[in-house]
Amino acid sequence: MTSPTSVQQIRVATFNVLTPLLADWPARRRAVAAQIEQARPDIIALQEVDAGPDRDEALHDLLGPGWHTAWHSHTTPDGIGLVLAGRWPFGEIREHGLGVTDRAAAAPWSAVVLAEVLAPAPLGPVFIAHHKPVFPFDHEHERELQAVEAARFIRSEIPSPDEHVILLGDFDAAPDSAGIRFLTGRQSLSGMSVCYHDVWEAVHPGDPGHTFTPQNPLVAAGDMFSAPGRRIDYVMVRGASFGPTLQARSAERFGVAGVDGVQASDHYGVVAELEVPPRRPGTWS
Repeated sequence: MTSPTSVQQIRVATFNVLTPLLADWPARRRAVAAQIEQARPDIIALQEVDAGPDRDEALHDLLGPGWHTAWHSHTTPDGIGLVLAGRWPFGEIREHGLGVTDRAAAAPWSAVVLAEVLAPAPLGPVFIAHHKPVFPFDHEHERELQAVEAARFIRSEIPSPDEHVILLGDFDAAPDSAGIRFLTGRQSLSGMSVCYHDVWEAVHPGDPGHTFTPQNPLVAAGDMFSAPGRRIDYVMVRGASFGPTLQARSAERFGVAGVDGVQASDHYGVVAELEVPPRRPGTWS
């Protein structure tokens, strides 16, 4: 198959698939693979995947052949980790740990991985940041500090506001939390401000779009069943003074319905289609 010489659009997804150690993984694995295939991403960030010695084979079972990968370097003690996968080759891959406090440092897999995606022009290159903060409800202080640390790291590595930067992952924080408000330009933290544009919000204003909810049978059966539903999985595009460098064409959840009666995960995935705008933000037509 001949690679296109020009690419204007990209489909980007994030999906926490729930650790294979729980909830009948052989059946769920088939459901996860089917849901990802239906989402048709060019880039996907996966959380809670098998990152052990046979990780490439395990990932092949979910995605099929032909994917390039950027793994988080640390896993949980039982070998569960995170990976960014893309249909185009990766250039430089950088990782920054988010052990901002003693509690955060106890989760060394909490990090941001920044990968250069060598997509064809005019889209490429594009930079994808796979962000994973800590998850406990009562760790919002850490998530705030981690949001700032991740944003500072990305800015230091990719300082030009004209470069396409997509920030995505399972952020374990609702849109009204301080960390998400910081990332989306609604408030400053630690004397810093940035503005990443939340693609779901751009496409579905006013729609809560919960991605982790007790309406999901695996949440209802799990250990966080008593909390209300939240939207905690995001695709964001970095912007500067005049708006994001990529425009949102669509944003959808996937994995909401089961496959042959099997719920894929306790999270719903998010897939977004982005395109290069007709002109640079900050210029008149």
